[in-house]
Amino acid sequence: MRFIDLAILWYSVKNMNCYFASLLIILLLLCGCRTEEIAPPKSQKTPAIEPVTITPREPGCTGCHEVVKLDPAHNLPCTSCHGGLDNEGNIDKAHTSLIAKPAHPANMAVACGTCHPRQITDAIHSLHFTLSKEINAIRTHFGSPNRLAAPTDIPVATSITTPLALADDMLRRRCLRCHVYSSGDKYPAVTHGTGCSACHLSFTGGKLQSHAFTPPTDTQCLSCHYGNYVGSDYYGRYEHDFNWEYRTPYTIGKTSSRPYGVETHDLATDIHQQRGLTCVDCHQDSGHNQSLSLACNSCHDWQPGRPTPPLRNLKVQNNALVLTSRQSGREYTVPIMQHPAHRQYQQKVACQVCHGQWSVNDATTHLLLSKTDKYEPWERLTVQSSSEIETLLEHNLSGDKDERPPTMRDGLTGESRQGVWYQGFGQRRWEDMIIQKDTDGVIKVFRPILDLRLSMVEADGQVLFDSIKGSGTGLRPYTPHTTGHAGLFYLDRFKDLLTPDGKPIP
Repeated sequence: MRFIDLAILWYSVKNMNCYFASLLIILLLLCGCRTEEIAPPKSQKTPAIEPVTITPREPGCTGCHEVVKLDPAHNLPCTSCHGGLDNEGNIDKAHTSLIAKPAHPANMAVACGTCHPRQITDAIHSLHFTLSKEINAIRTHFGSPNRLAAPTDIPVATSITTPLALADDMLRRRCLRCHVYSSGDKYPAVTHGTGCSACHLSFTGGKLQSHAFTPPTDTQCLSCHYGNYVGSDYYGRYEHDFNWEYRTPYTIGKTSSRPYGVETHDLATDIHQQRGLTCVDCHQDSGHNQSLSLACNSCHDWQPGRPTPPLRNLKVQNNALVLTSRQSGREYTVPIMQHPAHRQYQQKVACQVCHGQWSVNDATTHLLLSKTDKYEPWERLTVQSSSEIETLLEHNLSGDKDERPPTMRDGLTGESRQGVWYQGFGQRRWEDMIIQKDTDGVIKVFRPILDLRLSMVEADGQVLFDSIKGSGTGLRPYTPHTTGHAGLFYLDRFKDLLTPDGKPIP
């Protein structure tokens, strides 16, 4: 600080209180007095820009795409399955006649069938591809006089005027979104391939892991058989309710803890799962072979001298039936039925009536096709076991984004149409199994699979259908994959359905 500046400062404070004036001067001096002026900042030179070296891409598929992992049986050039031209540097020419999804049902006869004609023919007619039982059960329930051979035969109505047309739209857009025609929902554990790759390629966290084709694992099976159906119950998973108050822990805006779309209760797993068996240990070639028919007693009622049940991983060893796990290679001795109740009731009562630990009992299931843009009523029900609906609701309820129209894709074609299918339940329960006599006279476990109520509201708010109910009670026989020990009180489950002499009541 210059002397003249100090003098001016002293003059300006000479009439102030001596204490405060002295303190001010001391503080200024402590801040660092110097006799030189503050030098202006030195100019900085702009660094020279290094030239960017662009490495030209190699022609061919691997010039743009990462090298993928292949299994020994499919160690083929990319163009063998995907078409296009290899050793071509121009992307448009390289993608000539490209098949993005060669294993898709529309392409697999050419791409996969060249080497696997029998497997493709069997797959096309398998229940995994046709879903004929489920589709025709629902269509018959809502008045269809005929049966369909394939899901692609489900009509697409330009105008929905009948309960059956409404049910058809529900099948295409709400039910078939995990079918082999689709890649599934965008949840980590349920995204999968299409066609052959749905079962034979591995996806983790919603992403394809490799191009190595392998036998199906439980991961592939559960990418479709989840959400309170066979598969989930084998692993003891039971979905929480959709309302956010009944789901814990709270994970609003996150899906990492909801790999299957909805949080789950952890219930008792099937005893076969506890022992280390996987789905394909019993359900062999279910995606290809229609003729293979098995029941629990196929293995558990086997006796020495009888033919071995038709499973490739079974053998007879020391007068015992031994099963080798197709995934782990571990061997298991199959326990044979010993309790006298098996001989007494085997022809009258299904196995799971006594051995099922719990069963899905969701009733009633309400489904609404809404073409309106009113989303507020669904604020607490944004989780719908559908990533497409969840994304739409969360986006439109955020309030700070342009609203998206109420549309939903067709699970078979991928085309979007007006209207969104919302779902809800009268109750979600598993405690009490429904046990009744079936039409064949056998006492079985039932579940309200077809206890459905369909509704529809137009864009202007006009209600076209209100809780339409199909024929019958909606109860269907079901085999819960929750096998366990029968326990002491097994008879209490079905004794009211027996006559005094132990026969099912007519």
